[in-house]
Amino acid sequence: MGSLMNNSREEEYPRSCNDEKYIIASFYKFVPISNLDKLQNTLYHICRDLGIAGTILLADEGINGTIAGTRNSIKDLYQWFCDQPNLNQLQIKYSEDTSIPFHRLKVRIKKEIVTMGKPGIDPTSDVGTYVDPLDWNLLLKEDNTVVIDTRNYYEVEIGTFDKALNPGTNSFREFPAWVSGTLEKMPDITKESKIAMFCTGGIRCEKATSYLKDRGYKNVFHLEGGILKYFEDVSDEENLWNGECFVFDNRVSLKKDLKPGEYLMCHACRMPLAQKDLESKKYSPGVHCPKCFGTHTEKQVKRFKDRQRQMELSNLRGEKHLGGIIKQDG
Repeated sequence: MGSLMNNSREEEYPRSCNDEKYIIASFYKFVPISNLDKLQNTLYHICRDLGIAGTILLADEGINGTIAGTRNSIKDLYQWFCDQPNLNQLQIKYSEDTSIPFHRLKVRIKKEIVTMGKPGIDPTSDVGTYVDPLDWNLLLKEDNTVVIDTRNYYEVEIGTFDKALNPGTNSFREFPAWVSGTLEKMPDITKESKIAMFCTGGIRCEKATSYLKDRGYKNVFHLEGGILKYFEDVSDEENLWNGECFVFDNRVSLKKDLKPGEYLMCHACRMPLAQKDLESKKYSPGVHCPKCFGTHTEKQVKRFKDRQRQMELSNLRGEKHLGGIIKQDG
């Protein structure tokens, strides 16, 4: 397996905006997978032939991807998944945009489809209880429910549920340390407490429930399909979300109606930027923002300025520049 871990099949696509609606599909499934190299090659060629862009991660523990394409191309790929005995019944969420928010196709083999760094944790054998998005509000409103947002701190900052605990992590890999260093020291939370966790698409909170159960927590729940499925299924009148939802693509954030939000991205530090950040004297497009001002070396600043000039030239020519790609957590 070792030689496979850095394998990556990539295809770059020029993408221009038009009036056609594109479908963005986020999906995952924890399931034992063998013959990773064969599956990687098959998926790469299917997606390439369908004109699909985005990233698909494969590992022994399952599959995780966010992709975009025409409605028919996504439908054809989904049908292919349905025809595979171990890849049907994916956890999948859809949204729309007038352009494809990815610049290339990547199909990669990794050690984990979402990186926690705890090899003994196996979501294929033991996870918490799924909570349907339509039942989530009832769980949130129970006085004794401990709600945990398993996403990174910068995701939590732009939107979350009321009373949700914020682990303040930079990446999901830090979540186990927060559990042992903070959660397990909270006097009001025991191994019998009812714990409800959520994340963007469901994959991080599902793996987090597996970890908590391994630590001895008995009553662990997670939002099935994540925030995106909650947005899709719950009406605006019943939706308890506050703010917007960060996504790891060029849309940066989504509103409750799954349309692109108001945040932009700093291409220097990759953090989401609100309007007040854009109006700050510490903001220079592509070079720095109030969150990273003064933290870069002169060499980095020069590289950022050069990249920004290239991006602006590409925009003038109606092209896409690869400098805008956001790295996913995991």
